[in-house]
Amino acid sequence: MSGGITIGQAAAFAGVTVKTVRHYHKLGLFEEPRRDRSGYRRYGSAELLRLVRVRTLAEAGVPLAEIGPMLDADAEQFATALADVERRLNERIEELIARRGMLHRLADGDQALLPDRALALLDRADEFGIPSEDVAIAREGLVLARALVPDGFDDYLDQVENALGDTRFIALVKRQGEAASWEPDDPRIEGLATAVADHFLANPALLQIITSLQVRSDDNAARYGMIRSYGDDQSPTSARLSALIETKLRAAGVSIPRQ
Repeated sequence: MSGGITIGQAAAFAGVTVKTVRHYHKLGLFEEPRRDRSGYRRYGSAELLRLVRVRTLAEAGVPLAEIGPMLDADAEQFATALADVERRLNERIEELIARRGMLHRLADGDQALLPDRALALLDRADEFGIPSEDVAIAREGLVLARALVPDGFDDYLDQVENALGDTRFIALVKRQGEAASWEPDDPRIEGLATAVADHFLANPALLQIITSLQVRSDDNAARYGMIRSYGDDQSPTSARLSALIETKLRAAGVSIPRQ
């Protein structure tokens, strides 16, 4: 590049300000060119290439303190460093896409709190004749479960989706919803608890609906108890039914945290 260009023209070419170019010089990211006979510093192709590389890496999130060593490294080391920068950029892109998705979901409160899979399960409640009030309780329970046991939530949804093909299980779920209106000392509660526990024991895969929400930590019992007992305060009968089912399962050797 005969003669070269001024610092202002170099800055415009690279898409930065003159102040930024001078800051790069001050940090030693690339040397200032010599002055010409007129006293002006003229930037040639080598300086412009270095400036563009510095600006590109800086905009990619590379700390300025790391850029100099990167550009001064040999070709193999530079390629390795670039690959690492690309990896970090991809991670940032994925994070931004996830944030954009959350923004889109904010218009619907449920979508902001629960993944599509969980919402799809709730939408199928009518298909199985589950009352709307029970669906509302289930929704709040899902939100609580996702907040308290995030690592086990997807596994829990897997188990629930698999259980939807079990007509006996669905019938028992509906019966438990109906039981919420019974008196706490209703003799039918004992029989229903036995039926539910027996069905779980006869179908071990269903037990994962319970165990997938257990966490292996010091507050395991507390977290599980919060999830399991959600909705019991609306119905003392539901609380008694849940307690009886768990007692029967524990008696059969199923590991369920005690609250």
